[in-house]
Amino acid sequence: MAAFGEFLRSRRDRIRPGEVGFPESARRRVPGLRRDEVAVLAGASVDYYNQLEQGRGAQPSEQMVAALARALRLTEDERAHLYHLAGRPLPPRHGPSAHVHPGMLDLLERLPTTPAAVITDLHATLVQNRLAAALLGPVPRKKGVEAGFVYRWFTDPEARLRYHPDEHDHQSRVFVADLRAVSARRGGDAEVRGLIRRLVSMSSEFADLWAHQEVAVRRADRKRLMHPDLGAIELDCLSLLSEDGSQRLLWFTAPVGGDSAEKLKLLAVLGSQDVGAAKQSGSALR
Repeated sequence: MAAFGEFLRSRRDRIRPGEVGFPESARRRVPGLRRDEVAVLAGASVDYYNQLEQGRGAQPSEQMVAALARALRLTEDERAHLYHLAGRPLPPRHGPSAHVHPGMLDLLERLPTTPAAVITDLHATLVQNRLAAALLGPVPRKKGVEAGFVYRWFTDPEARLRYHPDEHDHQSRVFVADLRAVSARRGGDAEVRGLIRRLVSMSSEFADLWAHQEVAVRRADRKRLMHPDLGAIELDCLSLLSEDGSQRLLWFTAPVGGDSAEKLKLLAVLGSQDVGAAKQSGSALR
């Protein structure tokens, strides 16, 4: 693991703290990020990250390698190299561990006051900010096609709880039309074909909608989301697609009029409380 640690050190040295949301300081002793800052960005403990850089400890999981690649803003080639050094197989390009383009991450971090996330073309969340987690809830730990929200929408009733009941029919049509566009763009690859077969067999609603042959790339929509503390929130959902269409950046804004803007402000407060509670819980566990 020595080469793995050396590569991590070389990559963190090139990142300026201000580029990833940390304050710049003339008193810094390192040219780039500190170890503890990389650990925070990757969601790892400082002790564990220190062990990785020093070439000690257990082999990092595929999820940890993906988190480190995102934290260090690795290019696709650099990310592949990190997986090879860790002795882990490269994950599928379209799965929940897919590489997030550094430009997408940069845009996500420039939206700290609005819920935002980067998702795959099958609606698997790759990364989301604090407000998105407060609005939509935590990302379920699923793998393969089951990680995609489009799959859960048609197979798990709990997936619809955050959407107003009056929105369900509309959202179903939009999901199916978008999936048909994805299927055509990806040439009906094995992953998409398998997903469609499973949904047709498991959901009569999906099967009926799929037979209608509607197609439309999802770029913008208005949603009424149901928050457990704030109730119904009407929001505009906008998206920016990557050049190849495999990923999209989603962000939510309050339409003019109504009380959605105020509810987003309250959401920010609730999100801060959730983060504080999580930190206290983690401290208690340690």
